[in-house]
Amino acid sequence: MVDVTNKPVVYREATASGEIVLRPETVKRIREGLVEKGNVEAVASVAAVMAAKDSSKIIPLAHPIPITGVDVSFDYTENSVRMRVTVRTKAETGVEMDALAGVMAGLLAIWDMVKAYEKDEKGQYPVTAIRNVVVESKFKGEA
Repeated sequence: MVDVTNKPVVYREATASGEIVLRPETVKRIREGLVEKGNVEAVASVAAVMAAKDSSKIIPLAHPIPITGVDVSFDYTENSVRMRVTVRTKAETGVEMDALAGVMAGLLAIWDMVKAYEKDEKGQYPVTAIRNVVVESKFKGEA
């Protein structure tokens, strides 16, 4: 773990995003609120916030930092859901890992909620994929 003892507390923000590729009919179910397990956006949002707040528990050398805010948004195409997570803090180190953890947890929550619609006759997932997970931006300075 990097020692950040002598670094100043500064406002920091990071935005990460990623997408889950799904069958078009599954995306339609999500958008129309027809997923049996419940509200996909609500559950994925909670998963993202929880993961951002606890990322140091799953990423071995990440610092536990005080998360002051998390925003989650969704965009759709015919066959995918893109999730964007922005994390804010005032700390000695950045929040990129927290934003990435949020995106991954949110996308995994989506997969879990729709897996019944994605399986083929052999129980496999020929279409479903999580991809393009990136840090879109990071900021350090005055809020």
